[in-house]
Amino acid sequence: MAKKLLVVIASFDANNPEAAATPLFQATVAAAMDIDVEVIFTGPAGELAANGNAKTIEINRRDHRTMLDVIKAAHAAGAILKVCAPTLELWGEHMIAEIDEIVGTAYLIKEAVDDNTVTFTY
Repeated sequence: MAKKLLVVIASFDANNPEAAATPLFQATVAAAMDIDVEVIFTGPAGELAANGNAKTIEINRRDHRTMLDVIKAAHAAGAILKVCAPTLELWGEHMIAEIDEIVGTAYLIKEAVDDNTVTFTY
């Protein structure tokens, strides 16, 4: 059995934020199950890690839940949140407080191919 779940979120469309919320829900549940979870935001999904963006994107208009709420829940459950360094060139260097680390592309690839890791990509 794998020792870690790596969730790579690369795709993001502000017109369909629910698609990016789904992997964060999965990361939250896995972390709550005491599975080691890392979430890496890269490419267009880096917008969610950039300070100020996620709190303006509602995924549930009924209760006004935002992407930042979903990110905070994943982090509170124990998921480690990271952003891929090239993403900073797109969205700037100011990241939300929940980002635990900035990693390079080589880190992402190394972790994704590790035999002890299951990788979900979105």
